[in-house]
Amino acid sequence: MKYIDGHYYHIYNRGAHKERIFFESTNYLYLISLFKKYSSQYNVIIVSYCLMPNHYHLILRQKDNGKIGDFLRTTFNAYTQAINKRFNHSGTLFQGQCKSKHLNNDKHCLQVIRYIHRNPVAALLVSSLRQWQFSNYLEWIGLRHGTLIDSDLRDSFFKTPTDYEKFAEEYIEEEKTKVERFLFA
Repeated sequence: MKYIDGHYYHIYNRGAHKERIFFESTNYLYLISLFKKYSSQYNVIIVSYCLMPNHYHLILRQKDNGKIGDFLRTTFNAYTQAINKRFNHSGTLFQGQCKSKHLNNDKHCLQVIRYIHRNPVAALLVSSLRQWQFSNYLEWIGLRHGTLIDSDLRDSFFKTPTDYEKFAEEYIEEEKTKVERFLFA
């Protein structure tokens, strides 16, 4: 896919054979550190992310002269190599190349962000969105001050981080059908 500067993209993938891609909490933290390292190198803004045991979701925005494709390739190659070394594994970790969906406008983007932040609750991994440490939901609601967030997007739609929290909590299953075409290929 050709990525366009200034546009938003939903990027996702899962483990090969639907297997796990994270085996211990340090694996999640390592991938987050790779996001931080390579996002600035490739002029990519991490708008939103959620890392799940067997898949991940990212919302990315490419800055001027950014390279989302290179960011993804470098980040996930480094992650795969580290996992293979750590667990004495060889071969692929992911089910092929990641999938990418262009998000047509900011409103669709917000719907998908809410969907991915709600993933851990939907998967019954936690009972509250605040409990999942491996997404940037806590940044979006102002409880953690990480750098992997597009606070400009959040602040242009919500007066306070608490307003986003209310928006995320309001999600109902019917809304999912409105954004499904932006979720999966």
